[in-house]
Amino acid sequence: MRYYSRAAIDCFDELPGDFQASSVGRQICPQQAAQNFTQRIILMSQLAKQQVEAAIGSYVDPYLGKDLASAGVVREVAVDGGRVKARVELGFPVVGYEETLRAALRERVMALPGAESADIAISFRAVMHAVQRGVKPIANVRNIIAVASGKGGVGKSTTSVNLALALAAQGAAVGILDADIYGPSQPRMLGAQTRPESQDGHTMEPVLAHGLQSMSIGYLIEEDSPMIWRGPMATQALEQLLRETRWRALDYLVIDLPPGTGDVQLTLAQKIPVSGAVIVTTPQDIALLDARKAFKMFEKVNVPVLGVVENMSMHICSNCGHKEAIFGEGGGARMVADYGLELLGQLPLDLRIREDVDEGHPTVVADPQGQVALAYHEIARRIAARLSLQAKDYSSKIPSIVIEQN
Repeated sequence: MRYYSRAAIDCFDELPGDFQASSVGRQICPQQAAQNFTQRIILMSQLAKQQVEAAIGSYVDPYLGKDLASAGVVREVAVDGGRVKARVELGFPVVGYEETLRAALRERVMALPGAESADIAISFRAVMHAVQRGVKPIANVRNIIAVASGKGGVGKSTTSVNLALALAAQGAAVGILDADIYGPSQPRMLGAQTRPESQDGHTMEPVLAHGLQSMSIGYLIEEDSPMIWRGPMATQALEQLLRETRWRALDYLVIDLPPGTGDVQLTLAQKIPVSGAVIVTTPQDIALLDARKAFKMFEKVNVPVLGVVENMSMHICSNCGHKEAIFGEGGGARMVADYGLELLGQLPLDLRIREDVDEGHPTVVADPQGQVALAYHEIARRIAARLSLQAKDYSSKIPSIVIEQN
């Protein structure tokens, strides 16, 4: 006597009665039923995987501003019964954010019927992004982020160094180039006065400070020595500092630009491969006028502006903590509304920020868990996330075609 599974019997029962009664039907139906049962199991497994993919892919990341499926960052989803494994690879640094994202995705997966466990890996991989046409890439530098203001005195250099340090703390390899030939400030802010070394007599090693690779004309001259150079000499010096420094596998190189829209900025736009720019301003109308000019400059040379940072948005009294908008309110918000940009964040006018850079320990390293440092981290992550959505640079993957004559 033969015994068949419940699934086989169910399948047999679904067949037409006359076929069931036939001798052929009695012989092959259990086999057919087993095959049908297997197909059903496969179909159920595929459906479960689709459900998991939908649950993870539909999550809207707050930094990307879009769901993970649209962003193309879900790399792998595997389902084994009730056990789920998934891998998400972001284009921006994840240290300090990966656990938050993992918890959010795990919650979505575990809400699905039949889910027993969810192993979700979150990783970061920096890729090169498209730059201006015809501009040669910099060896060992994947992406260059230019930080500009158009006007001096808005805290651009302080913002630049803290953002660079925040990106490094989040897991990226980061360098900073002080492009202000006439008024270099990064050596003091980084607490580094070391003269760059040269191993081959032609190139310079970057000066390491707080985990950053850095270069500045300030490392090559005395701190109180003026640079009395005409524009062409200053721009040539900038190119040498950039191209003759032996950068070591950087994900991001932050360039701290001088104020204005003159020779140095023009050189940056025409000869230096810039992946994206960030505008720093204060809420004050006078500062916004020049910030708008900086945006227009990048727009004309086809450098994408990743967003606006509003610095000194609110004064915080060091004695009582009272907040006062001494430079006005809403300036950054008005600018981004006018040009369709993103307000990356607002930073306070805080005495500690000035004290920290004067002492050579910027706020991100001096007080890494403080509110100001966390604000820098948020802005840095938004910048990197916005950059990750820009067009990729595939030029390095295109093979060279060589025609040889025999």
